[in-house]
Amino acid sequence: MLWLIALPLGLVVVYLAARFSRFRHWAEPILSVAVALGLLVAFIIWFADRDGRTPAAPPPVETTQPAGLTAADVALEGLTFEQSQPERSFRLRGTVTNKGPKLLEYFRLAVTLENCPDGNCETIGNDTALILARVPAGQSRSFETFLTFPNREGESLTAPKWTTEIQEVRGANR
Repeated sequence: MLWLIALPLGLVVVYLAARFSRFRHWAEPILSVAVALGLLVAFIIWFADRDGRTPAAPPPVETTQPAGLTAADVALEGLTFEQSQPERSFRLRGTVTNKGPKLLEYFRLAVTLENCPDGNCETIGNDTALILARVPAGQSRSFETFLTFPNREGESLTAPKWTTEIQEVRGANR
């Protein structure tokens, strides 16, 4: 609200400075010092106010989330791995069964590929796939995803061994 006083006063000073040259010679230095002091005071107020205001952290919110599905509530059946292009890319197909009490929204499947010629297994690599499967409680659905593993030059895959693990399961109340 201070600007309501400063605006008419500034207009009067500009009018008088434009109308009378003696007033202009006298008013210019005084107005320059007044503006400089006003800017200095505004800066000091801004700087002091900024340091005094630290944003308060919001209070923690306690949520009581019902127990969701676990990896034990999800069963995988009929997993088939089909080689695709490029060489170490595979199409994974299977069926997921929801044995839990809630709707299954998705699960994260970790797959390890090993090459086991003559019983000596060498790990080729790991991949993780997010499987979006909306499966109601007690039902099954087929799924499909792609997996990619590192390709080493001159190394062929002769006896693949697959290890799967369900790492994360998300269910919904429905």
